[in-house]
Amino acid sequence: MRKAVFRGNKAIMVQGTGSGVGKSILAAALCRILHEDGLRVAPFKSQNMSLNSFVTRDGGEMGRAQVVQAQAAGVEPQVAMNPVLIKPERDARSQVVVMGRPWKTLSAADYYRHTPTLWSTVAWCLDSLMSSYDVVVIEGAGSSAEINLRRFEIVNMRVATHARAPVLLVGDIDKGGVFASLFGTLKLIEAPERRLVKGLIINKFRGDIAILKPGVDTLEGLTRRPVLGVVPYMHDIMINEEDSIHHISGHGQVDIAVIHLPRISNSTDFEPLQQEAGVRLRYVGRSSELGTPDLIILPGTKSTVADLLHLRENGLAGAITKAARREGTPVLGICGGFQMLGQDLADPHGVESQKGSSCPGLGLLSVRTVFETAKSTHQAKGELVASRGLWGRLKGYVVEGYEIHMGHTTDEAPPALQVRRHGERQGFHPDGAVDARGKVMGTYLHGIFDQPGFRHALIQELRRRKGLPPEPQSDIPANEENYRRLAAVVRESLDMSLLYEVCGLSRPKG
Repeated sequence: MRKAVFRGNKAIMVQGTGSGVGKSILAAALCRILHEDGLRVAPFKSQNMSLNSFVTRDGGEMGRAQVVQAQAAGVEPQVAMNPVLIKPERDARSQVVVMGRPWKTLSAADYYRHTPTLWSTVAWCLDSLMSSYDVVVIEGAGSSAEINLRRFEIVNMRVATHARAPVLLVGDIDKGGVFASLFGTLKLIEAPERRLVKGLIINKFRGDIAILKPGVDTLEGLTRRPVLGVVPYMHDIMINEEDSIHHISGHGQVDIAVIHLPRISNSTDFEPLQQEAGVRLRYVGRSSELGTPDLIILPGTKSTVADLLHLRENGLAGAITKAARREGTPVLGICGGFQMLGQDLADPHGVESQKGSSCPGLGLLSVRTVFETAKSTHQAKGELVASRGLWGRLKGYVVEGYEIHMGHTTDEAPPALQVRRHGERQGFHPDGAVDARGKVMGTYLHGIFDQPGFRHALIQELRRRKGLPPEPQSDIPANEENYRRLAAVVRESLDMSLLYEVCGLSRPKG
């Protein structure tokens, strides 16, 4: 690669006309494109509201979208790339994670009273990244024109102004009204902010681009801003999106039901299964939808007790225990889902519920959980050690991932895995549990389906249980291939020479 000698702006920013317009994916694409062009790139999002999070090597928690962007840029994720992470909980309150560690649990009104305090951390992180990299690709949140929150915001125009970053404004044509959204957003932001907007991008287009051209020409005339490109709707590039759930994916013979909890977290755990050709993955929210799946998965949750009570109220708790006990359906619980599978959950400090309360679990594993005030966040690697049943047939498979949990679980059942946490000098320690039949398993480890060997072996075992023949392992593109393909599509869709020009970026020399 050419040696980068960078003399242009130190940041560019991707903002949107609203939530879900594709800011995260386009920011990831720009991270990869600029990286391919020889620049040292870092992503940044000052404030991220998401239940899909990740743990860095040093145990800090950050939003998953910035991890994807860091990987696209070819750099190690660090919490400075997402200094404030908001994780919604029960009762319209959220846990606020600052610099990778839990800070406070606040209502929305209380949170906005704290943003002046948080701004100093945001500014420090952004300044640090701009001093360490050639360019920082900043992602905004929601709409640039949240006029009711202008006094409190620390994620859109205040960030762009601080960084003196040219802004690319993105609109989603798939939602309809993209011209009005782009034009209206520019009208609602203040004049000094408007001057920062250097170009417009129309995202998620399907159809004949020639039909769009008259509207593009009119929009450019009205806004006096160039439309830098029209990006197509991308169906076949598998990259994590913030809190996106596709409720039914695939048409394979192996039927996997993920319980759709109200406060489900880290749904990205299951995206590799969604990509498997032989798998039909469903998110199930009611007992009438459960049917007779080949595997039931209880996912992570930000509010284990509240979501467990929800399962009892809507009948899913009974349907899951019946499927496991009477029908022998395999069950896997991850993190909060693992805690639910146990005998009881105690909350002596009032972390998730009333102080000193306890709640019976589903009773499918001989484990007990006590919620603690300190959060455990670690990267970890290990192997399956179950000795019987479905999970026993997978013994020896290596998995790796990360832990994010507030509770400590003690067990009388055999462990599911032996794992070693990153940075630990001592040997392996047990994780999770398996029932006596080897049908029900729980683990604290997120990301286990990212390992192709384990994922494929599990699917083959589920096929064998149904009397189906083995199926070749799906040729799922690795992350690097997906980032390369994403960058190629976006590079082809945007006028990159014009983007460099209007954003004041300099291409590497040498």
